[in-house]
Amino acid sequence: MTTARAETAGYAGLAREIRSLGLLAPRRRFYALAGGTALLVAALVVAAMLTWRDSWWLLLLAPVLAVVSTQFGFLGHDVGHRQVTRGRVPTRVLGVLVGNGLAGLSYGWWVAKHNAHHAHPNDLATDPDVAVGALVWTAEQADERRGLAGWVTAHQALLFVPMLLGEAVALHVHSVRRVFQPDLRDRAAEAVLLALHLGGYVALLVTTLTWPQALAFAALHKSLQGIYLGLSFAPGHKGMPVLGPEQAADPLLRQVLTSRNIHGGWFVDVALGGLNYQIEHHLFPSMPRASLRHAQPVVRRFCEDAGVPYAEVTAREAYRAGFTHLRAVGAGLRRRTVAA
Repeated sequence: MTTARAETAGYAGLAREIRSLGLLAPRRRFYALAGGTALLVAALVVAAMLTWRDSWWLLLLAPVLAVVSTQFGFLGHDVGHRQVTRGRVPTRVLGVLVGNGLAGLSYGWWVAKHNAHHAHPNDLATDPDVAVGALVWTAEQADERRGLAGWVTAHQALLFVPMLLGEAVALHVHSVRRVFQPDLRDRAAEAVLLALHLGGYVALLVTTLTWPQALAFAALHKSLQGIYLGLSFAPGHKGMPVLGPEQAADPLLRQVLTSRNIHGGWFVDVALGGLNYQIEHHLFPSMPRASLRHAQPVVRRFCEDAGVPYAEVTAREAYRAGFTHLRAVGAGLRRRTVAA
């Protein structure tokens, strides 16, 4: 048996230990508290806007709403992984309510996209999160860029955060487009809830703020939400290796070697919605967010015993690695520009 296959065989024992500790059981009370807290804060923001209308001071609530919107996104992520409930129908109902109704994102579109990412993380052919788009992830991808796209790639490390200013709006646009496609499951329910979310948001702004204030509030809210979302999801994989065929064929190595954990205590756990335990999350996607920290020492010990590298760094180190990788990918285009 090769080393890779031996590691995979040991994964069955790891899964048994994790299951025996009860770490895969749904944590409904935790999610009731998390979701209830986010709903309460959102309700307080709405109440404040209805009470103090037409005030520029209300723009101070835009960052608060950006945090709440992102937390709704985290909750929808966990529902999609069946961390809240295992039932197929309750998961679909809750997912559409949270995803479309509260986060303003198509639940069906996101689940399909995210499942593809989980199946083969950092796989250039199948992971949509590293597909060629505004950003590219390898020097080979960068070599094919020309014109404006080439200039963007050459400077993508500097442009990454500014690009995130539009990420939240882009997700809404993708969601709206998806509900117009007839193959989307529960399309009518998704369309209605998405319309209620977006229509309610616009109605709130135009009835509580002047038009200049409403535009400023929306710009601040959505730009900060985009940055928050991007900086929450990026540290887990960006700058981690693209695997060779043998490693990519091994289920355990495929998940561990492409993932990176972020340590920092309870605040990081809350701020990143549990995504700071990326290794444990990828090994056990249905594990509730609140159980990931308990699984971490078990998984780390397993990896150490199996000789599998286990990446865990601070947030600062993770972001530095990601930006360094983006800059390295664009290096060839920068040299080409200088030579020209």
